[in-house]
Amino acid sequence: MTQDIRPRPDPDTAPALARSILEAFATAHRAGCDAAPVDAAAAYAVQAAVAARRGPVAGFKTARKPGQPQIMAPIMAGDVIDSGTSMASLFGGPLGIELELGLRIAAPLPDPDDQDFVKALGGCVEPLAVIELVDTRLDGPAATDPLSKLADAQINAALVIGPTLRGWDGGPLTGAMARMTAGEDTLLDGPATVPGGDARETLHALAAMIGGHCGGLKPGQIVITGSLHPLTYVAPGTPVDGWIDGCGTVSVRID
Repeated sequence: MTQDIRPRPDPDTAPALARSILEAFATAHRAGCDAAPVDAAAAYAVQAAVAARRGPVAGFKTARKPGQPQIMAPIMAGDVIDSGTSMASLFGGPLGIELELGLRIAAPLPDPDDQDFVKALGGCVEPLAVIELVDTRLDGPAATDPLSKLADAQINAALVIGPTLRGWDGGPLTGAMARMTAGEDTLLDGPATVPGGDARETLHALAAMIGGHCGGLKPGQIVITGSLHPLTYVAPGTPVDGWIDGCGTVSVRID
């Protein structure tokens, strides 16, 4: 499903929402959100305005769901942390956690119109285990609107980088054996499916969609394609450990 994502900010929501999100980062207080962006183009305009102030961009999160437009959001370099470190919500309280299969862009990607794009990815990307941390910068009646979340970087808070997939031959990335624990709670233990099907196809769709949004896709960036388990919010003081077969362990402590 094709979207027009050219910046077309609504004068009553998009510029004000970008300022509100930036103020939330500056003050460590969530900003009020009384009106959602009018459409996806307005939400992407907010993303671009915030990224221009908070950049550089270290990657993107993207999602494909049946019957819905693909979505995307930038991940800032300042929000990328190594496995084994700790992270606290800017605003205090719980953070959402998701174990995901990421794709690090190791070399320039093929043209999205190339019919062999997916086959060529074996020489361009490196799959790796990551944990996405989730938090919102917004509060108020429109904060949970899907377009508000999209404008707010699809509520990405941070990305925890784990090890790469060993011995990958460039083949399909549709699922893996995986485990995810948060303290004493087991969130996942067994076979897991990559949302939207093959992660390579999701990256292809993103490449066809993104154009120059927030600088576009570049070597060194990481693309994440959706959680292997339901989003779960965990309290400060919780150790979080993920594992994907062939990659290894990725961990973070929520402070």
